[in-house]
Amino acid sequence: MLRALIVDDEAPARFELRSLLEETGKVDAISEASSAREAVASLVKSREHVEDDIDVIFLDISMPKTSGMQLADALHKLKNPPLIVFVTAYSEYALEAFGVDAVDYLMKPVEMDRLQQALAKVETRLKAASPASAPSASTERIPVEKGGHKVLVPINQIRYVEAKDDYSCIYTADDRFLSTISLAKLEQRLTPHGFYRVHRGYIVNLAYVQDFITVSGGVLQLGLKDIDDKKIPVSRRRVVAVKRMLGL
Repeated sequence: MLRALIVDDEAPARFELRSLLEETGKVDAISEASSAREAVASLVKSREHVEDDIDVIFLDISMPKTSGMQLADALHKLKNPPLIVFVTAYSEYALEAFGVDAVDYLMKPVEMDRLQQALAKVETRLKAASPASAPSASTERIPVEKGGHKVLVPINQIRYVEAKDDYSCIYTADDRFLSTISLAKLEQRLTPHGFYRVHRGYIVNLAYVQDFITVSGGVLQLGLKDIDDKKIPVSRRRVVAVKRMLGL
């Protein structure tokens, strides 16, 4: 379970985000601050006891005196800083946000599915930073079939997954495998590892997205590293979310 700090100068915004976080069931300790100064005080207090240390700060950008971006920049210079998820009504700070290593960038009003995605990214980042869990994270695998045999494919080698009738096709840089696991179940398993369901028929490893094109109607098609003959479609309703996650 995660420990979170909400930093926003508007009480209604803090209340709304707290309610959503509680609804996810992934956060068991939530504190609040209405300014950067209060946030620093809360962070210092949390670090007095290891079990109370804050894992992630949900940070508004537009605040009086010290902005959220200024606070994030200061925290980024600390040893073992908390993770940052920006929550803002302004899209123009997205690139700057990732410059301070923000985990995600949520637009107000926050939608539950985007919050779930952000929390999954937080969990993935924390797992990767944990010495005890790093080996298992790097070797986690998906059972598939190839030539009538069961094969275990490391998750970090998967480029994308495509739905095919009652099966799922899992693609690596140089091979294709069949899986009897549904796309919905694979989505649950892969999301914490940086994958996103960009279309009802596709799940993509966002780490391997290297280019995109815009086709008629504003629809995106993604190009993946080491996959030369395939463009992955992004459904219209997921274009905005995909652009945010790619920092576009």
